[in-house]
Amino acid sequence: MTGEGHGGVSPWAELLRLPALFTVPGDVLAGAATVPGHPGPRTLWAISSSLCLYEAGMALNDWADRAEDAAERPHRPLPSGRIRPAAALTAACALTATGLALAARAGRPALAVAAPLAATVWAYDLGLKRTPAGPVAMATARALDLLLGAATASGRVRPALPSAALLGTHTLAVTTVSRHETQGGAPLTALTAFATTGALTFGLRRGPSRAQVPLDEHQLTATIPGTLRTALALAYAATAARPYLHAALNPSPPLTQKAVGGGIRATIPLQAALSARAGAPVSALITAALAPLAARFAKKVSVT
Repeated sequence: MTGEGHGGVSPWAELLRLPALFTVPGDVLAGAATVPGHPGPRTLWAISSSLCLYEAGMALNDWADRAEDAAERPHRPLPSGRIRPAAALTAACALTATGLALAARAGRPALAVAAPLAATVWAYDLGLKRTPAGPVAMATARALDLLLGAATASGRVRPALPSAALLGTHTLAVTTVSRHETQGGAPLTALTAFATTGALTFGLRRGPSRAQVPLDEHQLTATIPGTLRTALALAYAATAARPYLHAALNPSPPLTQKAVGGGIRATIPLQAALSARAGAPVSALITAALAPLAARFAKKVSVT
């Protein structure tokens, strides 16, 4: 069953949280930035795989939460009857299969990372989400998504582990706050996320970067301007920290939901900063350019 949602928005756009898709390509680009070489056709396959697996998680999430949403979010596509549960589950299965096939197209190393990424997504949605391990599982999924970029570009993931740890830590903070978005009442959690954002911002500004990077096919090189990494780190802090602080001071459901939305949107400048930190300013700028698009579409479709 399909039809127009609130404000003429497609129920599938609501189910799949389409604005959140803009937070996905930067994972792979940030991972690829940590290893020698340039993003190429295989990187595009990996990004496509990542997008499919992310959307599989969105569809599966609502299928698994349909009973809870009927009580707390009756306007969502499944409890409102605009999408049938069977259709959502079918979409999750199809997107997972497509994501794994695209990863295989990117190469064996990519598939070796995409397979546990898909397993983590399904484990989170079907069981881990409501356990203490839930935020850790979500953080692991984001970290694996970044490692997917490194594996695709070079077959190695070890150089990407520090960047994956930073991205995973951010995701852990956002996910922990999101566990209270319908009830509110967790000021310490929001305050911890606020402090985590500050620590990550410091780490982004202080971390190592390569001094010389090729900028085009002529292999011209240029020194990475420190201002780029600093600007992106500060953009990350500005996007995430303020809503976290508001939720800490007034832990109501609306402000907690805004904090979660801010944390999700902050993923983009974080990814861009990680690319700049690794010495890939072009990837950093491409990723950063996704932020205004995400903000624009988020006005029509919620990212949470």
